[in-house]
Amino acid sequence: MDLSSLKPVQGSKKNRRRVGRGPGSGLGSQSGKGHKGQKSRSGYKSRAWNEGGQMPINRRLPKRGFTNIFRKEYQVVNLSSLEKLNQEVIDKEVLVKSRVIRSQRIPVKILGVGDINKPLTVKAHAFSKTASEKIEKAGGKAEVIK
Repeated sequence: MDLSSLKPVQGSKKNRRRVGRGPGSGLGSQSGKGHKGQKSRSGYKSRAWNEGGQMPINRRLPKRGFTNIFRKEYQVVNLSSLEKLNQEVIDKEVLVKSRVIRSQRIPVKILGVGDINKPLTVKAHAFSKTASEKIEKAGGKAEVIK
């Protein structure tokens, strides 16, 4: 057995379809492209947004709303996920190591979903009203960092 004796498996290779070679081939005259028109010509490419002269949907529909350039994006963390951590002081580094948040660069906001039973010192960029109340009720501290 050597490389010169290798052949493709029987039936895995097919001859290419020869279109436009007479009626006997089954694909004569228009070569399987239907009749005349843009789609039968070579080089035709339809774009996803092309609507053929009809007013495009992005121009038919009205614009709504705006984007607030001063909006601040936060990574949100619930109190229920802080309860699971076995730490007394919880800051950004602890949250990243325990994979509660993904990025060190995006600011963190603590939300009040869930209950907390042990006193924790939580350092974050923002707290919801209920989150800070629940942390202080459990005997902990909610420290806002810049």
